[in-house]
Amino acid sequence: MTRYLVGRLLGLATVLFVTSLVVFGTVHLAPGDPVSFLLHGRPATPEATAALRAQYHLDDPLPLQYTKWLGGVLHGDFGRSAQFHQDVGSLIGSRLPGTALLVGYAALLVTVLGVGAGLLAALRPGPVDRAVLLGTGVATATPSFVSAMALVSLFSVQLGWFPGPGGTPEGFPDRLYHLTLPAFALALTFAGLLARVTRSAMLDELGRDHVEVARARGVARRAVVRRHVLRNALGPVVTVGGTMLAGLLISTSIVETAFDVSGIGSLLVQSVTAKDFAVVQAITLLSVAAFVVVNLAVDLLAPVIDPRLSLRGEGSS
Repeated sequence: MTRYLVGRLLGLATVLFVTSLVVFGTVHLAPGDPVSFLLHGRPATPEATAALRAQYHLDDPLPLQYTKWLGGVLHGDFGRSAQFHQDVGSLIGSRLPGTALLVGYAALLVTVLGVGAGLLAALRPGPVDRAVLLGTGVATATPSFVSAMALVSLFSVQLGWFPGPGGTPEGFPDRLYHLTLPAFALALTFAGLLARVTRSAMLDELGRDHVEVARARGVARRAVVRRHVLRNALGPVVTVGGTMLAGLLISTSIVETAFDVSGIGSLLVQSVTAKDFAVVQAITLLSVAAFVVVNLAVDLLAPVIDPRLSLRGEGSS
């Protein structure tokens, strides 16, 4: 286990290093000049333009810029935002709670709706199963921005049950109330995918020999499902669910922009538009780090939930 963990941590460091190279190169090779944004379209003397470029080190060779940026990142310094004129770390820190709450809310909805629908479909074959498959198929095929527009149109404009985009919530309950529609818009696609994975895993376990034996011995169906089916089916569900959790964080840009939520995703969209190099690099790198860390945590948790996975690993080594 120690060797495995060290190997995964080294892999994590390698992925982050390669990601930093790709992100830095992609952002700086994109067309456009951040100086034009800094000047807000106003004419400037060559001296003023040169001062701005020197302040943000835009005239340094790209390898030197990358080395300075990576050295700062390793010390917790992500640079300074050209758009907001403040430290990138502080800027991201101020937006992070909003995104974390949205992702947590959406993750709860994905778990409840996805696992619940998958269990219902597996345990109720026939019309219920077909209805769940149809609903999850529609949810999976619907992009987040389409879900956002449909939810706002129905529940905000027509029914008036929830507030529309914007607004200033007061207190934690009101904040959750304002995030309900964004969380559903973010969660629907992932919930549909998780429901199908749960259904497939449950049907696979329901067909196992030991389940048939338990049924033949007269064990109650509820006990069979709880003791012999559900726990064994949780392995692939947790694995896929962990990947989806990381995917939720990456998918917040569209939903936060659509609902005017002040979070990391909307900040990324603004920064890409403004060519705010430091902010784009920091958010992208942190997103990749979160994705890899979540996958590592799922890999370590999976054998605890389903011991058969560790046994397979020992058998193959």
